[in-house]
Amino acid sequence: MVSSMTGYGKGIVEAGEFSIEVEAKSLNNRFLDISFRLPKSLTNKEFELREQIKKKIKRGKIFLSVNISKNGNNNRNGQSDISSLLRALAALKIFKKAAKIRGKITLSELFAFQSSNYADSLMDIEKDWKHIEKAVNLALDDLETMRSKEGAELSKDLKSRVGIINDTVKLIEAQSGNSIKDYFTKIKNRAEELINEFKDFNDRLEMELAMLAEKYDVTEECVRLNSHIKMFLDTLEGSEEAGRKLNFICQEMNREVNTINSKSVSTDISHHGILIKEELEKIREQIQNIE
Repeated sequence: MVSSMTGYGKGIVEAGEFSIEVEAKSLNNRFLDISFRLPKSLTNKEFELREQIKKKIKRGKIFLSVNISKNGNNNRNGQSDISSLLRALAALKIFKKAAKIRGKITLSELFAFQSSNYADSLMDIEKDWKHIEKAVNLALDDLETMRSKEGAELSKDLKSRVGIINDTVKLIEAQSGNSIKDYFTKIKNRAEELINEFKDFNDRLEMELAMLAEKYDVTEECVRLNSHIKMFLDTLEGSEEAGRKLNFICQEMNREVNTINSKSVSTDISHHGILIKEELEKIREQIQNIE
């Protein structure tokens, strides 16, 4: 089944005196684009995290945020580890002096700064890496669950729109034969009026007119459209990374409809072609959200 490219996931793991909280968000993107918001102690683990994400997600713009806080000693309950708090205070004073910022440092500013820069500094990253990996996996699994649910809704909508296109192609096929016959009769009558002085024109003229009318036959285009519709539905059901393939199929379907409209001598068929193009445009908008 197809998967949406938008979603949100969260994973929380307790590792001794530390709490690891990971958030994963994803948006539409043509390729896989990964961005991080990591504590300083994890900056050298970006490659491992990137590879971990690649195993689960193939396409989209991914934002991964990791926060490590000390249980019972974080800014949420107003307490903090004294050593890291003092270091944070000293650093803030230096920053304020360098930036020539007046005013006292508030407790909320101090706790926020300490939490984002020093709360995880006492954690042994190598020793506790398995806990961080677990939190990331939980967040990614949660993200994929949401993406799959949205993908199922997208698939339902796309099938409905392809159904409209399929029904419209059948109308075009049904009307195409009559429209060619009508057009043939029309140009034949007009030709007879123009060359009524000829007595022996029927066989040759009828052959030429039949060849001319055949140029406006859209049977082949309808056959290819039906083939594209089948391929589209098959791709929705079973193809990985379906987004790109579905987009290519839509391009081919649009090309066939353009040919039908350019060849058509029937107003009704032209209207059906316009309806298909409208549905294809809506489908292409939806496909942009599929992995």
